[in-house]
Amino acid sequence: MFKSLREVKFDRNELAGSVGDIGTDLPLLIGMILAIGLHAPSVLIMFGAMQIFTGFFYRMPMPVQPLKAMAAIVIAQGATGKITPKILYGAGLAIGITIFLLTVTHLIDWIAKVIPKCVIRGIQFGLGLKLALLVAIKKYIWADGVNGLWLAIIAFLIIIFFIGNRKYPAALFVILLGLVYALIFNHDKIELVSSVGFNLPKFNLPIWADILTGFVLLAIPQIPLSIGNSILATRQLTEDYFPAKAVSVHKISFTYSFINMISPFFSGIPVCHGSGGMAGHYTFGGRTGGSVIIYGSLFLFLGFFLGNGFDSIIHIFPLPVLGVILIFEGLALMMMIRDVSESKSDLTVALLVGLISGGIPYGFVIGLIVGTVLYYLIKAKIINGFTEK
Repeated sequence: MFKSLREVKFDRNELAGSVGDIGTDLPLLIGMILAIGLHAPSVLIMFGAMQIFTGFFYRMPMPVQPLKAMAAIVIAQGATGKITPKILYGAGLAIGITIFLLTVTHLIDWIAKVIPKCVIRGIQFGLGLKLALLVAIKKYIWADGVNGLWLAIIAFLIIIFFIGNRKYPAALFVILLGLVYALIFNHDKIELVSSVGFNLPKFNLPIWADILTGFVLLAIPQIPLSIGNSILATRQLTEDYFPAKAVSVHKISFTYSFINMISPFFSGIPVCHGSGGMAGHYTFGGRTGGSVIIYGSLFLFLGFFLGNGFDSIIHIFPLPVLGVILIFEGLALMMMIRDVSESKSDLTVALLVGLISGGIPYGFVIGLIVGTVLYYLIKAKIINGFTEK
């Protein structure tokens, strides 16, 4: 046990890596809190607690992220009143139970064997593409006008110059740049005094009606993305980054289900693991569970002491910096496609899956199915025209 704990580090590189997923998580957390009136302290505390759990459990940068398909539906339909906080918590429990059943029956292991590596690379490519598109569509870079553009350019150049530097991690300079910018240009938005106070998560007991409704409205659209990216692609990334201690699909799906069967009872949002988050932590320096533990501790602090004003406090930090971090997270994922580039057929399948996943609604579901079917049709030579050279 103590040997395992010694594998978790808290040095400057882990600190730098801890911001690698912030550009993805913050907009989704804020959007969900505002869309349906979630209790912000509960969301932040549970989100942070789950990060800390996975950091110690895996001893590698295995992050926890909001469920993206669920988050998108909640944010898009929040104003209609069809989705309430209790339905969201029910959906979290429903998907936790679903993934748990896939785990204990070993169906998840069978799925992992059936879906080829090139399809997983395609899903990662599509997710990277989606992150890049998110920066463009949400106008992160232009959020503060010309000043924001210059800020983004400087942050981009800093990352290019220092990326991979273990002595001077790029993310620390970029975050420091963002904080200095916020103090100069956004100081009038700071309202910390009204936000300070001690908070605890609210207990919630999901009922069957909310669980079933949440399963139909939110869990079903999420499950294919969770299997493809949160479990299979994340497992592949552990093998890429940490071949000596790569973890199994079974283990990842178990912790995925476990955290979602705990979080809803304390008003936490449904969460997952994610290849994008791991790529972000790793790209900016994280090599142990320390990076996600530091990241989770930040959310615990915000939830316990500043949760009531979280949505206003977080807007102090400049969006252009978050946008640049997102771009590099996306690029790290997209570059994973290179290890299938030697096979023309595998690369074609991966690119097709990536374009479908990143470019159309429910693309991860469609890409997963289409890519897998196409792979086996090519392998069986039912579809010809592909040569390996």
